[in-house]
Amino acid sequence: MALNGFFDFFQREKTFRPKKRFTQGTIRYSLHKHAQASLQSGINLREVVKLPPGENKNDWFAVHVVDFFNRINLIYGTVSEYCNETTCPTMSGGSRYEYLWADGHLYKKPTPLAAPKYVELLMDWIENQINNEQLFPVSTDVPFPKTFVSLCRKILTRLFRVFVHVYIHHFDRIFSIGAEAHVNTCYKHFYYFVQEFDLISSKELEPLAEMTSHICKD
Repeated sequence: MALNGFFDFFQREKTFRPKKRFTQGTIRYSLHKHAQASLQSGINLREVVKLPPGENKNDWFAVHVVDFFNRINLIYGTVSEYCNETTCPTMSGGSRYEYLWADGHLYKKPTPLAAPKYVELLMDWIENQINNEQLFPVSTDVPFPKTFVSLCRKILTRLFRVFVHVYIHHFDRIFSIGAEAHVNTCYKHFYYFVQEFDLISSKELEPLAEMTSHICKD
């Protein structure tokens, strides 16, 4: 199952629309198109995530962070109707894992929240980061901040938690609409990318370790 048609499929399911686009004619746009062109049936996803020769790693990171944000936003949209304060009173991944929210502003200390509130705050927070041109510069004249890679780690780690919640608590919904192949392929792409550049700790990846060992074999 290729990622071609991913956005069309999930938008037919009345999900969230992607919130971030790349400006045509920029290096970032070109890299985005390069990455998309590689995501075709039969392509080895382990190879697709590798940094293209001669390209800037930070640009490559920026393209993928935005793309994964858009994709995971859409995936969550397919289950959001079933993810509410009653069904999901905590942002959890089964009985062993619960995620607390802190943003240093409204929530200065790690706070337990219902899953939909956690995801809403998370997506808003990420959108604010990637739309901040001091953090995610759109011009080659503006250097990436020294904290850029650590920010990418934080964003991707938090996005992974959405995968955890969807897979463990809402995969029946994903299966019922025939989206499991799309979601699995997106997850594999995400997993191989963070593994290639060591962007998420093994401890954070533990909740889906068993599933990952089955679907990430190629």
